[in-house]
Amino acid sequence: MTDTVIGIIGGSGVYDIDGLQGATWQSVDSPWGNPSDDILTGTLDGVKMAFLPRHGRGHVHSPTTVPYRANIDALKRLGVTDVISVSACGSFREEMAPGDFVIVDQFIDRTFAREKSFFGTGCVAHVSVAHPTCPRLSDACEVAAKEAGITVHKGGTYLAMEGPQFSTLAESRMYREVWNCDVIGMTNMPEAKLAREAELCYASVAMITDYDSWHPDHGEVDVTEIIKTLTGNADKARNLVARLPALLGANRNPCEHHCDRALEYAILTAPDARDPALVAKLDAVAGRVLG
Repeated sequence: MTDTVIGIIGGSGVYDIDGLQGATWQSVDSPWGNPSDDILTGTLDGVKMAFLPRHGRGHVHSPTTVPYRANIDALKRLGVTDVISVSACGSFREEMAPGDFVIVDQFIDRTFAREKSFFGTGCVAHVSVAHPTCPRLSDACEVAAKEAGITVHKGGTYLAMEGPQFSTLAESRMYREVWNCDVIGMTNMPEAKLAREAELCYASVAMITDYDSWHPDHGEVDVTEIIKTLTGNADKARNLVARLPALLGANRNPCEHHCDRALEYAILTAPDARDPALVAKLDAVAGRVLG
């Protein structure tokens, strides 16, 4: 049994956590570059927590320039065990309305301008992301949302696009009608893949702001309307997060879904063929298996 350390990656509109005891913004050095911002650490109801604003305070990073590897590595270095991603998204479903939350369980990754792995030449690894989110953590997020009075939908496919532009009408229709996606966003990939490589449990809470561009009664995405919805969603997200410590507890057993052992058989490069420089950078992410 180990200490639970909840890591919250806050998306658009979510830049802090209410009620943290001993709250301190601290800088974390990462061999993968600088994280998006300092990380707010403290305890909430006796459970350790770490909060990282994905875009940085003041929203300085675009979805493409978010330093995803540094972010995940920094959280791992702080001892985070469970990562909850909170992000804004558009909806492809009438019943998934602006202001609702979706607990995502699948992704289609359409990003193309981002580094997507900690591993590479000199240390090759392949992890499974068939089920990219942790069911245990997702269940806790669903319960927390319901306790907070949020309309929440359990399960959904998130289409991750590169951005920063929103979809064309043709793209929106294809994602909805052909690919059968439920929501669309720009930030959960490669974040979810990197969390799996770092052996972190990961759950995605998608906060709906709009209907993308497919909806005949809503037209193209209106940023002013998105900002209005974001404000309400941010308050809901903080209420959800406030309920997680009681649900997850201060102590945790190994993940029954093996998220925290994802690298067990993933590394293929023979020990004597590994690049020492890359291995050194992997000390936090893969130290458990690399020794």
